[in-house]
Amino acid sequence: MLRISSLYVIIIISIFSESFASRTDISKSILQNDADGIKIRATVTVSKDGFGNFSRINDAIAVAPNNSNRDEGYFHIKIMEGIYEEYIVIDQKKSYLMMSGAGINRTIITGNHNNVDGWGTSGSATFTTSGSHFICKYLTIRNMAGPTKGQAVALLCNGDLSVFYRCSIEGYQDTLNVDRRKQFYRECDIYGTVDFIFGQAEVVLQKCNLYARRPNKGQGNEITAQGRTDPKDKSGIVIQGCTIKPTNDLALSNYTVKTYLGRPWKDYSRTVVMQTYIDGFLEPAGWDKSSGEALKTLYYAEYNNTGPGSNTTNRVTWPSYHIINATVASYFTVSSFIDGDSWIPQTKVPYIGGLV
Repeated sequence: MLRISSLYVIIIISIFSESFASRTDISKSILQNDADGIKIRATVTVSKDGFGNFSRINDAIAVAPNNSNRDEGYFHIKIMEGIYEEYIVIDQKKSYLMMSGAGINRTIITGNHNNVDGWGTSGSATFTTSGSHFICKYLTIRNMAGPTKGQAVALLCNGDLSVFYRCSIEGYQDTLNVDRRKQFYRECDIYGTVDFIFGQAEVVLQKCNLYARRPNKGQGNEITAQGRTDPKDKSGIVIQGCTIKPTNDLALSNYTVKTYLGRPWKDYSRTVVMQTYIDGFLEPAGWDKSSGEALKTLYYAEYNNTGPGSNTTNRVTWPSYHIINATVASYFTVSSFIDGDSWIPQTKVPYIGGLV
């Protein structure tokens, strides 16, 4: 029989215990700042290779504390490079949660639920977040259902004061559901076809790249479909300092697909596109209609856009469409429209409060 000294056994147990504790014990939170200067209460890692605290993102979310506040700091989930085939759900109790990846197309969260296969629109989302003060950085969120499957959401966000920074959000119809409350997207890539940014949030997309793709046969593209139902509602989609371009598959179609800046999802739909580069593939009318009554009550506006698609000479002549001046455009800036100066600085995500 092999004899092992008691000292050797103690060393082995000690090493195993320390390793196990380092991977599983996250109850000891030490308030600190991460590399960007964000106040962090604890950090856990998710890794496909088994060397993180978790191998599944949802397992990491489950251990995040409930109802955190600013003084306690963010619970940080760091997701290592890999493809994660999960349907992420962050409920409203998970406030002050931060999620970061290794970069666009390096950390990828993917699914394929869709309306045709019975999931409905909201139920199709690959990633759903409802917690307030959520930060998401450096990753890709994707719905792979494709253009023939109807509504297929990649990201559904209704968490108040949520920020997405340098993320790629990819799908076809209904890619990004900015469902409710105040949200901010900065330097994100967003891909889609029909109504691919939609919802009833108060949201600003700043310095993002919006890519229209080739849709299902017979369909056109609407970049936005905002859902305001009451003129007193503060919601709206603001696109500021962005670029709007076709993907290669759409460009190679010689623009036989008609693409518009938006159409009204609800009667008081409100969308503003300002200081944005618009490529030449856009329909000269700019905006698409979906019901006659909404054309009297919606609010669509453009301000100081550039590029061949920005020419407003042949835009729609609806009384509810406006070419606005700097004074009016200032209302739709980050500082004014979503009160960004009061909550974005703590995220350390860069932003421009006024006109660019």
